[in-house]
Amino acid sequence: MTSIQLQNVSVEFPIYNSPSRSLKNRVLSVATGGKIERKSDRLVVVSGLRDVTLTIREGERIGLVGHNGSGKTTLLRVLSGIYIPTHGEVSIEGHCISLINISLGIDPDATGYENIRLRGVMMGMSPREIAEKMDEIAAFSGLGDFLDVPFRTYSSGMQLRLAFATSTAVRPEILIMDEWLSTGDEEFKGRANQRMAELVDATKILVLASHSRQLLAANCNRVIWLEYGRIKMDGAPDEVLSAYFGC
Repeated sequence: MTSIQLQNVSVEFPIYNSPSRSLKNRVLSVATGGKIERKSDRLVVVSGLRDVTLTIREGERIGLVGHNGSGKTTLLRVLSGIYIPTHGEVSIEGHCISLINISLGIDPDATGYENIRLRGVMMGMSPREIAEKMDEIAAFSGLGDFLDVPFRTYSSGMQLRLAFATSTAVRPEILIMDEWLSTGDEEFKGRANQRMAELVDATKILVLASHSRQLLAANCNRVIWLEYGRIKMDGAPDEVLSAYFGC
């Protein structure tokens, strides 16, 4: 049975030599949520998540809301395996794919075809799975002969097309997303939205962070409101979204 369990999970970011403003500002721009606590003259700790206990079961579509710095990104990165909790335990049953950074693994000097393979490996696909999906990914990207030339020669729109086509070619049991993915011109955007809808429908668990009330209401059956690294409210979308957005 696909599931996610967090038990008393906390994530802290230690900042050493904190009087150095350049180092301090650099780390604070990466860390999200929680509070800043000075442990000593040379150590500041940013709490990203604080004692979060959470169970997500198969069939649930979880929406995450919260102001910037509330801990949404930290939680997504914990679920994606990017961050290891400082305290507590995380248990994930099921094949999990994160679409937080769809360009992860891309090599600007490699060709489009080579980058499909690289990105596929980053998502845990086997060489056989990548080979089976290659033609489908190439066709969906619509890049044609450009797939034979280096990625760095692509326009920003072409780069996003390739990254999107590759990242959404899998069918994971658990899908982690930071906002809804949709990119490109109107023709491609329509196909991208349809592909995202199909991907979400095939997923057993969805965790989606977004600032869009409409998007969360349409795609989620449970919403969690994070504030200062803690769960402030957890319940039905109508109830939580009304409380969060104030109407």
